[in-house]
Amino acid sequence: MEFAGNRIVMTGVTGFIGRHVAELLLEQGAEVYGLVRTSSAKKDCLPKHKHFHILYGSLREAAPVLKQVQAADAFFHFAWGGVNRGEIDSRSVQEENIAGSLECLRAARQLGCRIFMDAGSRVEYGITENGVMSEEMECCPVNEYGRAKLEFYRQAAVLCRQWSMTYYHLRFFSVYGIGDHPWSIISTLVRELPKGQTVSLSACLHKWNFMEISDAARAVAELYRRSEAREGQIHVVNVASTDTRQLRSFVEEIYELCGKRGKLEYGSFVQAKEGALSLCPTVEVLKELTDRTWDECVTFSRGIQNMLKESEL
Repeated sequence: MEFAGNRIVMTGVTGFIGRHVAELLLEQGAEVYGLVRTSSAKKDCLPKHKHFHILYGSLREAAPVLKQVQAADAFFHFAWGGVNRGEIDSRSVQEENIAGSLECLRAARQLGCRIFMDAGSRVEYGITENGVMSEEMECCPVNEYGRAKLEFYRQAAVLCRQWSMTYYHLRFFSVYGIGDHPWSIISTLVRELPKGQTVSLSACLHKWNFMEISDAARAVAELYRRSEAREGQIHVVNVASTDTRQLRSFVEEIYELCGKRGKLEYGSFVQAKEGALSLCPTVEVLKELTDRTWDECVTFSRGIQNMLKESEL
């Protein structure tokens, strides 16, 4: 129970990553307060634990709503709207995300949090040479979503430095696993291939990186566990796997694990406007900030097998 006595505020706790992080922190003894929109359609996804507390309100209402918490050790901000194709390039939607996120940061200061973590994104990097993405690179995002994530990081870094608050901006790559979005490529393959269905795909010749959700949640917890030694520091952290290879290799591995049922239709899927970009993230910063104690426990094969077993229940 390493986090016993720790009081942690979270947004995005009904989301895929946020929910798994919250459950892991609760298992380790933390008291978790989740800020949830009253209109949320995912209330059934909330953790069921005696040390989990729900507080209803929007990001804009974070400061007044969270006053009742009185004090907390950390604030994990994983909520963000407008991630679908219809709103990912909406400037107004993304500006609202920035404004709400800044309110969360102010709420964290109000609660006396010593650490603030937020969920950045790989799309902040934009198009890079050979797909290599490392934290010290200059970012050139190609959509409003990526620009907004980057802009919030820049503003938050200034405020955290002023307030002597430790800040980790976590750039998650392709996280998958049980409970993933049903439209993701892995969820689609795991669901459709065992039924003998045809799955429409891009050419899948670009490089990609997949990280199983429990490994991603452990990475967040490990960063938090060692944050006391990095008081007042500000870090961008790629949260990604060490398994980077051609996307088609991952797809073919899933096909094998599904007993070669169904059909893979390469080249028939319409890409997003930025096209088929390779993802080759570096993870040296993650390893360094966790004192090289963090490592992946779930291989891609094991992660897919777990999803297949779950789908059979």
